[in-house]
Amino acid sequence: MTEPTVVESHGPSAGLDPPLAAELGGDGKLNRGGLSWAIFEGGRDPYVILVTIYIFMPYVAATMVGDPVQGQEVISRWNQWGGWAVMATAPFLGASIDKLGGRKGLLGLIVGLMVPTIAALWWAKPDGSGLSVPMTMLLAMTATVLFAYSEILHNSLLIRAAGMGAAHKASGLALSLGNLFSVLALAFTAWAFALPGKVTWSWVPSSPLFGLDPATHEPERVVALMAAGLLLLGSVPLFLFTPDAPRTGIRPLKAVTDGARDLFGMIRTISHYRDAAVFVGARMLFVDGMNGVLVYAGVFAVGVMKWGALEMLAYGILLSIFAVLGGFVGRWLDAGVGPRRALQIEIFMSMLGLLAMLGMRPDLILFFWSYDAVAHAPIWGGPVFQHLPDWIFVLVGFSNAIFITAQYASSRTLLTRLTPPDQTGTFFGVYALSGVATAWLAPTLVNQGTALTGTQQGGFAMLLVLLALGLAGLAFVRGGGRERTPLA
Repeated sequence: MTEPTVVESHGPSAGLDPPLAAELGGDGKLNRGGLSWAIFEGGRDPYVILVTIYIFMPYVAATMVGDPVQGQEVISRWNQWGGWAVMATAPFLGASIDKLGGRKGLLGLIVGLMVPTIAALWWAKPDGSGLSVPMTMLLAMTATVLFAYSEILHNSLLIRAAGMGAAHKASGLALSLGNLFSVLALAFTAWAFALPGKVTWSWVPSSPLFGLDPATHEPERVVALMAAGLLLLGSVPLFLFTPDAPRTGIRPLKAVTDGARDLFGMIRTISHYRDAAVFVGARMLFVDGMNGVLVYAGVFAVGVMKWGALEMLAYGILLSIFAVLGGFVGRWLDAGVGPRRALQIEIFMSMLGLLAMLGMRPDLILFFWSYDAVAHAPIWGGPVFQHLPDWIFVLVGFSNAIFITAQYASSRTLLTRLTPPDQTGTFFGVYALSGVATAWLAPTLVNQGTALTGTQQGGFAMLLVLLALGLAGLAFVRGGGRERTPLA
């Protein structure tokens, strides 16, 4: 079992982006505990892809609410409340876990609550005979808050699971498995439930498996059961084979009190380093804007582009694959122009992508080019994306997936260039805090923009404000070039 390291020395650093450990360790062998740790992330991440982004929430907006504009307003309002809950509680959870020691007991409780909460979304029926819209959103937001807690506890087990020498391997594998499991779940849903009855391909069933009824939107609702099942299966290896930190014997209330003191101490420490503090402040804005683009992309596509479940499945599969390229793009830009300039490029490209999305409709391309689907023959005879506006929207999505993913990698690298190496745990603790402190901001702006304009575009456009403010903040950061410079 690995002894505590600088990465674990501050509780809030439990939420640090796991690949950072690669920069602090060697090239050890990935053991059973590290592999089990990675599998957990593979089982947990499909909830975000299947439920939050591409399938279930767009169904809630378009079908249960019945109006995509009002649906976006409803979802963003509940996301706002969920963001407040995460902001108010998650930092203190991260700050106290090192004081308590053991994580797996609390993580087990959280998973035990998440699985039935997610599965219960299956009863969100379109005719209102099951869950109402408020109850559906309450369950979804509860699952999302619990998801944030599980991230903190799971990340805090990385060094215990894999050791410093193999942390980068476990982290990279976890990210790959999360993406792989999500793509496989989307592909299975398309093959088993969405394509049957719509195509005559020999390898596709003639009707949805298990007798699911498209008329009651069971193919969309079943993703909740799939996400819950994958989470449960992915959790088993972690609880069996990943080592836990030893219990300290400190009472929970004292752990929270001491952790909060450490938390505020970390904030005071980073305030002494101007460029790191300015960067963290800017990141709070632009990362929330980019998260908003990801979270609301599905609801936007259903309402504006009039896509159905099959189009959303194909869109989710394609964007999940292209997101993998974003990690490589981030590395290339970091090496070529330095992480600060790389971040500026990535944010700017994300702003262009978001602006392009705002100018798309089935009858309009990039604001100015009118398109009449009746006057133009379909580009191909497949079941999805038959017209030019669909494909341009997909291409814009490719760009967003690449540059938003690259931003996460460049942000991490930039902070290592702006902070003292011997205080990595402290600074990445504040970095993790900045990721949740404004989790409510993007949903609030989207909600207000949608309500004021009565359009999805008006709500989505508010995310440009966050990206622009974050980009402007980076202009005041010194350093972060291709080579690390000594800190003052």
